[in-house]
Amino acid sequence: MKKSSGPLFLRYCLPIIDILKKLGGSGKASEVTDLVIENLGVSESEQSELLKNGTSKLKNRIAWARFYLSKDGLLESSSRGVWSLTEKATKSQLQESDITELFRNVHKQFEKNFNDKKLDDKIIETENEEIAEHLDYKTELLKLLKDLPPAGFERICQRLLRESGFEEVSVTGRTGDGGIDGHGILQINLVVSFKVLFQCKRYNGTVGAGAVRDFRGAMAGRADKGIILTTGSFTTEAKKEAVRDGVSPIELVDGDRIVKMFEIAELGLRPKTTYEIDYKFFDDFKVV
Repeated sequence: MKKSSGPLFLRYCLPIIDILKKLGGSGKASEVTDLVIENLGVSESEQSELLKNGTSKLKNRIAWARFYLSKDGLLESSSRGVWSLTEKATKSQLQESDITELFRNVHKQFEKNFNDKKLDDKIIETENEEIAEHLDYKTELLKLLKDLPPAGFERICQRLLRESGFEEVSVTGRTGDGGIDGHGILQINLVVSFKVLFQCKRYNGTVGAGAVRDFRGAMAGRADKGIILTTGSFTTEAKKEAVRDGVSPIELVDGDRIVKMFEIAELGLRPKTTYEIDYKFFDDFKVV
């Protein structure tokens, strides 16, 4: 991938736009992120790199790229996690130099709104600039889960699966069982049900394809479906392995999806309403 001047996350701006154009103008955040990683040929080791707060460095950069594209009016995000191109983006033919200019323009807007000191040109010139995501409840929740003892995390996963509609969910609590931590029944309707085995991984990094293959081998002939739940994330290779043709499918539940399960069930979380200022609304009132 060609290097561009400025923070490393700027390198993902054009790939995000290209992927969204190929998807017809919109796509789920997770889908776009995976395709960007796949198209750029990012290795599993790079995907495993973490920030100090334990989040994925790569996904953090992609998220910041989306943020800047959004602030420049090229991208919109829905409450359901769908990224979509604006009319401005579909008509534009952006180049690497345009992305650096985009970065400057967005920072100037911040300076205007918050009366910050002027942008230091060194930020734009620095190749290794890192922007860490602020700690929020999602990061804190995942940290709490990672700090649990193994048995505690398994019981948390058991509760989440029950809240998601699974029945007869049990934690085996045994070692040497091929990594299988529990089992349950997913009742689709009055006639159809599936036996499911699950594995719980308190990871800081990523789960690779090898772990998915090992789990499938352990569940062979014992269940209709498997689930791996992790506080970390899965590499693109692991996701491909999970849905490979001719073998039992395995559902992959990463840290983001675990957080979503907590949100839906409102377990350990108290919902509250927050607001973000729409600065454009006030522009009309600045005219005397």
